[in-house]
Amino acid sequence: MTTTTNDDSLAWVMQRGMGALAEKMGIIFTEFTIERAVATMPVEGNTQPVGLMHGGAYVVLGESLGSMAANLHAGPDRLAVGVDINATHTRSATSGVVTGVCTPIHLGRTVTVHEIVVSDDQGRRCSTIRITNMIKDLPTAAS
Repeated sequence: MTTTTNDDSLAWVMQRGMGALAEKMGIIFTEFTIERAVATMPVEGNTQPVGLMHGGAYVVLGESLGSMAANLHAGPDRLAVGVDINATHTRSATSGVVTGVCTPIHLGRTVTVHEIVVSDDQGRRCSTIRITNMIKDLPTAAS
């Protein structure tokens, strides 16, 4: 496995792109290595009707972090795709930004599991997300 620096990995994310949904939700990656990925997301624009951060928004942040981290681990000729995700929401953010910190639980050849802890501006845990990704070879073009 090749070791990458945060700068190299952040450049990889920017080159690859985060996807239209992550961009619409205002997700910004601030740290990105195989061992730890961090991103922020504004509460404003990602709330439910009563002004609380939408639970689905926490999951989008978690899946964005976990899937990108799994793809970095997979390497250039392989693709990580999500096969399971779950979340437990324990607090509701109402303003500011939330920060997701993604760490690997298991980094295998064909399966990865990551935990993402999402906290509010005061450092209080709002949601805990676990994502499992399957790693497979990229399809090859037919001859």
